[in-house]
Amino acid sequence: QVQLVESGGGLVQPGGSLTLSCVGSVYLFNIYSMGWYRQPPGKQRELVAAIVNGTKTNYADSVKGRFTISRDSAKNTLYLQMNSLKPEDTAVYYCNGLPPIDGVVAGVSSRHYWGQGTQVTVSS
Repeated sequence: QVQLVESGGGLVQPGGSLTLSCVGSVYLFNIYSMGWYRQPPGKQRELVAAIVNGTKTNYADSVKGRFTISRDSAKNTLYLQMNSLKPEDTAVYYCNGLPPIDGVVAGVSSRHYWGQGTQVTVSS
C-alpha cells in the first residue's frame, strides 16, 4: 500500500525555521529516491529538495543554503529542515518519490499519487 503523510507545517515569521516530516510506506524508502516538492498559491508544483540513493542531495537554487533534506530509513521518514524562511516559501509542501509515484502503481485515478501535503505560511 502506498502512503505518504506529511506534517510539521504552520505559520512562521520571516527568518524563522520549521522542520517538515514525511512518514511513508516501508517499501517506498527501500526502492525510491525521495524529494520534497511545494506548490505555492496559484502556481505549479516544483521540486525543491531531493535525496538520491540515500546520500546525495540536490536543492533548487531558491532554497540552497537554507533547506536541508534528510531521511531516516529505519523510521521510514523523510525530513526537510527549513531555515531563514521567506514569504516566497509559502506553499503546500509534499514529499514523493523521484519521479513522483505513478498513479497506477498507487491504485489512484490521478497520474501521480500525492499525499495531503502540509501548509507552510511565512508571514509577519
